[in-house]
Formats: sequence, C-alpha cells, structure tokens
Amino acid sequence: MERSGKNPIEGDLIETRAKWIFDVKGLVHPLDKVIAFPRFIPDLNGDRKRRGQKYRKVYELSERFRLLEKVFPQYLENDQVFGERLCEVPSKDLLCHYSPIDRLIEISESQESDDLERCALAFFQHVNDRVNVSWTNMGISGSLLAKLHTPKSDIDPIAYGSDNCSKVYAFLKDMLKDGDDHFKPYNCQELRILYDFRSKDTMVSFEDFVRTESRKVMQGKFMQRDYFMRFVKDRSEINEEYGDVQYSNSGYAKLKATVTDDSESIFTPCIYKIDDARVLEGPEIPIGKVVSFRGRFCEQAKKGEAIVAQGKIEKIKEHRKNKESYRLLLGNKPSDYLILL
Repeated sequence: MERSGKNPIEGDLIETRAKWIFDVKGLVHPLDKVIAFPRFIPDLNGDRKRRGQKYRKVYELSERFRLLEKVFPQYLENDQVFGERLCEVPSKDLLCHYSPIDRLIEISESQESDDLERCALAFFQHVNDRVNVSWTNMGISGSLLAKLHTPKSDIDPIAYGSDNCSKVYAFLKDMLKDGDDHFKPYNCQELRILYDFRSKDTMVSFEDFVRTESRKVMQGKFMQRDYFMRFVKDRSEINEEYGDVQYSNSGYAKLKATVTDDSESIFTPCIYKIDDARVLEGPEIPIGKVVSFRGRFCEQAKKGEAIVAQGKIEKIKEHRKNKESYRLLLGNKPSDYLILL
C-alpha cells in the first residue's frame, strides 16, 4: 500500500513519524514538502483502531487548523506562492505514503476482505465491466485507504486522467439515470442528512443545497452505501511547477455571473469559467473563473447557468506567460458558497 518514490497528489494519504495521517491537497507542492491536512489523529478515546493504535477522524477545516496550531505549529506556513496559510509537511517527517491505486490492488488480491472492502471492490468491478479503464488508473481513498474505516464508512473511489475520468463519469451518469439496482441517487431524506453534516462547514439554505446536490452524479448510494467519486487529472496533464504561478489575496467578494465552461467541474480542483461577472459585494475586480479544491463544489453549476458565488479573490500571476488574471476561490471559509439563480 505504501507508494514510495512517487510524488504525493490529491487523494493520497501521508503518515508522519508522529503517526498523524494527512490527506494530500492538490498536485503542486513546494520542494521537499507536501501540502496536506490532518485527517486521522491518534486519540485514546478514538472510535477507530489500527495496529493497536486508536484514532479519531477530523472533519472540519477549522478544527484541523486548531490542532495544528496546538501540536504542530511548525507545519503551518504563510505560503507566498499560493497566498494562503497552509499545512506543509516536510518530507523528512514522513513515515509512509499511501496510494489509492495500490490499496485497490491490495483489496482485489486479498482473501480476507471485510464487508466494506468487498463493497468497494464490487464498485470498481461494475465500472470495469462497462468502461475501458485500467485498474491502474483507479483507486480507493479515504478511511479505506488508511485502513481506519468502520462498518458505516463511505466508499471513496477515485479515477485519474481526464479521459479515464470522463468515461467513469459517463458510466455513473448512465447508472443513476437508468435506475440500476446497485447505484441510486440520494433521496430527499438522504440529502437532508448530507446537508446537516455539510452545513457546519458551508452555510447555504437547504433549498439551494437540494437544487445542486440532487442532480450530482459523483455521489450517491452503491449497494446501500454512500460513495463520493473523486476525479483527478494526471500529474503529466498539469503543466505547472511550484512557483510558476503566484496567487495573492485581493479581497473577499460576492458576485453574480454566468457559467461559460463547466468542462472541469468534475475534477479536484474544480474550475468554472464565467462571464458577465458583476460584483455584488467587495472589490470591483474582473474575475474570470471560480475555483475550489473541495469536492463539495464539484458539479455545482452547468454551462449557461446563472450563479451567485462568494469567496476569496485571488490575483493569478503566470510568470512564464507574463500574464495576470483573477479568480474566486471557494472552500476556505464556511461563508463561501456557489448557488444557482
């Protein structure tokens, strides 16, 4: 399961020598560091156990920062490239690097899988039966990756590469549309449960929440278990090294706009190109796209739809092209949102 010699990317987990397990964010990282945030931490009262050690899962971003400030403040950096306060774990502190691809292969070869592992394997077998995507381009993330899952844990499948992701997305869309016996969209009651969980970290009305979440393909039920599918581009598709592009804080704003391109809305990070942007609150700055590194903002709007979004304005300076532009970044604060008009 340990993937040594490969750079960590979105969906991977890393474990430090202190036994803290972090989930990796993004595809671009500083030299000899990994941008990642605590996900599972050792806790004597934790409800999860692995190798004789009890753990608890950390959910909210605000709690992650509080824990880091208390225990590992040296990991918090005011990153001058990303213009953010980030958790950057030094490579020298890493004990293990966990790969979703390797974990899926491990589950497929195991003779002693539990119910959740068998369910996850069945998910990928259904995909593989209908879609020409290699097992080496898919994987399993989340608590299953860390072997810290519970009987009630979700399935967190992941696919890599634009072409592969498009194929898997089309498959899931067909399954939900055709009323497959195994794949089910969330019903109203299940959406309420999801809303109650997410509203602690993203504040929108239930009505606005349902308008977007009810039509999403990347999430639902498989064999009565929750799943959230993550789509990530291959590192080779990202023509950017740390420092090539610099992001700087240009304020906080609420805007109204029309989505002109949603072709990257399924990926992490997700991107929505916009036009006719009108700033309702905040600095009057020409913003060309809305971006988020959080999966909950994927599939949030479609091409041609009018949106209202609120988040941090970032100035983007591309050094190679000597070009500047602006984007709205969502996901750092509970007050960040993207809703349909």
